[in-house]
Amino acid sequence: MRGLYAIVDATTLAQRHLPVVEVARAIAAARPAAMQLRAKELPPREVLRLLRAIHPVCREWGVPLFANDRPDLALLAGCEGVHIGQDDLPIHLVKRIAPLLRIGVSTHTLAQVDRVLADDPDYVALGPVFETRSKQRPDDVVGIDALFSAVARCPVPVVAIGGIDLDRAPDVGRASHLAAAIAALLPDGVTGDDLTPITQRALALHRALADAS
Repeated sequence: MRGLYAIVDATTLAQRHLPVVEVARAIAAARPAAMQLRAKELPPREVLRLLRAIHPVCREWGVPLFANDRPDLALLAGCEGVHIGQDDLPIHLVKRIAPLLRIGVSTHTLAQVDRVLADDPDYVALGPVFETRSKQRPDDVVGIDALFSAVARCPVPVVAIGGIDLDRAPDVGRASHLAAAIAALLPDGVTGDDLTPITQRALALHRALADAS
């Protein structure tokens, strides 16, 4: 995998009055390397409904879909993988529950990177690389140098997370395999009536990241 790891964040979209499934469809049309549904504030039944609606769209465009936090919902929806954090179910238990799911894990320090590698994840996410507004209580910024260090020690793809936009994409693309984006996928002024700008932005981000390697 290389390029854009697109995150469809239900909370961010609700704040902008944008439809989750249609935004996911617009992003998938840009054929990013992967997509994740992040819906921390929604009840499990609603998350499952969204995953089941988004997965066929992703499959149509050849984009693997990851569920955030919940391997059980990822399995029920037929997703390709699950993304877990430092406080979620550990990797070895996820593998026991869902041996066919691809597993990505968030890390915020190089020490955490070293620890999770022992459990053989499919990718490692590191960040925030830059300041971000996508989390209410973000971790300390790690910087681009730490990203280079993580890539050098990881036998699996590394996803840069946190504060990545079009201006920063070339530098991040030279440092890492993939980069996650949430707010950067949503141009100012975009509305539910015309989501074409989201496809265009996702395509621009994907190209900027993939072509920088």
